Amino acid sequence: MTDNLILMLNPKDNVAVARVDILPGTEVGGVSAGQHIPAGHKIALGPIAAGEPVRKYDQIIGFAEGDIAAGDHVHTHNCVFAMFERDYAIGKDVKPVDFVPEAERATFDGYRRDNGKAATRNYIGILTSVNCSATVARYVADQFRHPEALADFPNVDGVVALTHGTGCGMASDGEGMRMLSRTFAGYARHPNFAGILFIGLGCEAAQLGMMMEVEGLKPGPLLHMFTIQDSGGTTQTVKKGVELVKEMLPHANRFRREPISASELVLGLECGGSDAYSGISANPGLGAAADLLVRHGGTACLGETPEIYGAEHLLTRRAVSEEVAQKLITKIHWWEDYVAKNNGSMDNNPSPGNKAGGLTTILEKSLGAAAKGGTTNLCDVYSYGEKITSKGFVFMDTPGYDPVSVTGFVAGGANVVCFTTGRGSVFGCKPVPSIKLATNSAMYGRMSDDMDINCGQVVDGEKSVQEMGEEIFRYILDVASGKPSCSERLGFGDDEFLPWQIGAVM
Repeated sequence: MTDNLILMLNPKDNVAVARVDILPGTEVGGVSAGQHIPAGHKIALGPIAAGEPVRKYDQIIGFAEGDIAAGDHVHTHNCVFAMFERDYAIGKDVKPVDFVPEAERATFDGYRRDNGKAATRNYIGILTSVNCSATVARYVADQFRHPEALADFPNVDGVVALTHGTGCGMASDGEGMRMLSRTFAGYARHPNFAGILFIGLGCEAAQLGMMMEVEGLKPGPLLHMFTIQDSGGTTQTVKKGVELVKEMLPHANRFRREPISASELVLGLECGGSDAYSGISANPGLGAAADLLVRHGGTACLGETPEIYGAEHLLTRRAVSEEVAQKLITKIHWWEDYVAKNNGSMDNNPSPGNKAGGLTTILEKSLGAAAKGGTTNLCDVYSYGEKITSKGFVFMDTPGYDPVSVTGFVAGGANVVCFTTGRGSVFGCKPVPSIKLATNSAMYGRMSDDMDINCGQVVDGEKSVQEMGEEIFRYILDVASGKPSCSERLGFGDDEFLPWQIGAVM
């Protein structure tokens, strides 16, 4: 419901969201505003007694810290996080999916690799096992940055060095190293790379030979592995890398785009720099697009486990089996333990920017974030960077930190990413295109160079969530077919490779 000044998201809610700044004394929703209510923030639609739940989306987003009067501004000063029992109701909301017949499914123009996989971009990648080889990797990639360097290879999108800050000062076995190894392998196998160089230093904990053996990667004409120490130092390693890239370029250039079914798209669902409109416009709009992709036989992957905390019961209700639901619940418990061991709280999120945008607790943020996952059945749950093999809607255990989360999606096989933002995050993730979805028209107007689609049209009453989803879905197909996203035009993506680092840094 709206009276032009507020948005009431469910008739059972006891708060509404301000569409615009509301001045004290303004009559909205049957109450008089007691204070200034900033745009995106919440106003109490009636009295809420101390200790009573604050409800939005017909879900608990927090509890009144003291008595809240009708018309009061409801935010961090009077609404607090607290634990409460959630009914996981496993499988209760599972329903048949209305799949589009194969002959009628949407297509995109992608690259078909020799192994049958579908790619949306055509890069040569240079990956580093350790921070110590990052500079050398960039030196190699720098030789191919100028347009004339690739003039004879018009079908190649570029040569990209993906460097990171870990790979040593960590245990050479255990969970952290397994996660790093799995991430490397996922990128090495990613169809958006026509060829890969792995460059190490030589003495690091993350030994290239060991990781390749564990992950079943075989060196060959399109997958090279070498170290600076064995290659004769920086200058000789750069020369070697440049020559190997030159050898791979003709192979990469022979690929041409061709029609491929949308069923071969794996869409990563990310949000960052969120505001109160995220759960009203961009996230449910993206959820509607994810539902469309699933109906066309594709895969949509939600993540950011700390940012679905408090909303996980909405996902377990859609789990296709007890096993799938328990996978998610186990991940939630792991995070509770992980945060407690580090003397933290699951409610140390939202960030300051989120709070400025009207988000009060992790519960409120999570309910909005979970909307990116649409409404179809939860088919599987994956560990960070694990290869995504299921079709349909799935979940991957990732942190909420955007570059780390998306790195996990890409390692798992995502070949397109949609990223919703209310405050205005700037982001890219080579070798995969990232599509930016603005939650509100004001930010879209300020940052239109960075934003691909204005989902603020939902808040403005110009489009329904379903209409927004259709627009996003069609845009995904266009970008998968080669249309540059805003972040690609701006050159983002070289510095956002950030594997999740857990465990002691020694």
